[in-house]
Amino acid sequence: MSYRQIFYQIIFGTKDREPTITEDSYQDLYQYIWGIIKNHNCKLYRINGIEDHIHILSDLHPSLALADYIKDIKVASSLWMKESGKYPDFNGWQDGYGAFTYSIREKEMIINYIKNQKEHHKTEGYYEEYKRLMIEHGVEFDEKYLL
Repeated sequence: MSYRQIFYQIIFGTKDREPTITEDSYQDLYQYIWGIIKNHNCKLYRINGIEDHIHILSDLHPSLALADYIKDIKVASSLWMKESGKYPDFNGWQDGYGAFTYSIREKEMIINYIKNQKEHHKTEGYYEEYKRLMIEHGVEFDEKYLL
């Protein structure tokens, strides 16, 4: 038996950070992604976002590679969004993503952070948030890829 306790905050945006996820369609998208996560034997702790990006807090099953897990979420949800007709302006997800690990002591703080995305983004845009998280986590990056 394998055991794990790895919390990932996964963040990715819409292509060109266009605001294509409408507020009345958030819940359908989040439920669809939850199904993908469950099908990968992972646990969803929180999902939320705004018009141009989403945050997911989940664990990662030991049999999965993080890149494959995120690719599956993005590909399946993108196809579903385009087919559903609920996201007429959606052109896909951005190419990359951010994935940051957290300890059990930080779990509730991250859940609350994700829960309060709408309020949080009244004072900080996606670009600024993403850049701040990379700096906080010591991730080296080339700023031209954030634009």
